Amino acid sequence: MKSLTAMRMFAVPVVLAATVSFASAQEGVKAEAREKKQEAKTAAANTGTAIKDSWITLKVHSQFVPEDALKDSDIDVDTKNGVVTLNGTVISDAGKARAMAIAKATDGVKSVTDNLRIVAAHAHDTTAAAREAGRDVADKTKDAGKTAANKTREAAGTTGKTITDGWIKSKIAAQYVTEDSLDNSDIDIDVSKGAVALNGAVRTMAAKNRATAIAKATDGVKGVTNNLKVDPNVK
Repeated sequence: MKSLTAMRMFAVPVVLAATVSFASAQEGVKAEAREKKQEAKTAAANTGTAIKDSWITLKVHSQFVPEDALKDSDIDVDTKNGVVTLNGTVISDAGKARAMAIAKATDGVKSVTDNLRIVAAHAHDTTAAAREAGRDVADKTKDAGKTAANKTREAAGTTGKTITDGWIKSKIAAQYVTEDSLDNSDIDIDVSKGAVALNGAVRTMAAKNRATAIAKATDGVKGVTNNLKVDPNVK
C-alpha cells in the first residue's frame, strides 16, 4: 500500500512537468507563428505589395488639397511599384519642395521622381511683345487676364483654389480615401480639361455608383466617364 501511494505521489510531479512542458511548447509554436506572420508583413511592405499603387496615388493627391504652398498648382501623380512620379506645374520652389515632401512621407512610397516645373502664378502677365506694341494693348491684355482669373475664382467657389485638372484629381482623391464604400477599391482617376475618366475596379455596384456621384459633384468637373469594373475579389 505504501508502495502504491509512493508511486502516485511520484507520478503527480511527472504529470505536472509534462503539462508545463506541453504548454511551453504550444506557446513556443504560437510565438514562432506570430514572428513568421510579422516577417511576412514586413516582406510585403518592402516589396510594395502591402499597399496598392492606386491607393498611394489617391493618398498623395488627397494631401495636396489643403496645402497653401500648392495653391494654383496643376500636379499629376503616377505610381508604379511604389515609385511615385510627380508631373505638372507649381508656382514656387516652396510648392515643389512641399509636394515632394508629402509624396515621400506617404505610406508605401519607395521613392519619388520630381518632374514638376515652376511657372508664374499669373499667366495673364503681359508679354514683351505686348509691351512693345504699346501701353493700350498691354492694359487690354491685363483686363482680359483679370476677367479670366475672376471667372476661375468664381468657379472654384469657396475652395480658394484655381481649378486645374490636377486640383480636380486631388479633390476627388481626397473624397475617395475617406469613403467607406470604396475601401479596397483599385481606382485610377484621369482628368483632361475637366472631363474625368475612372478606371480600375471596385467591389460593388453601389461603390461604382458612389465613385461616379463623388466625381460629378466635384467643382470644375464637366463630365464623368465611369469605366470601373465590379469585382468582389478586388484587392
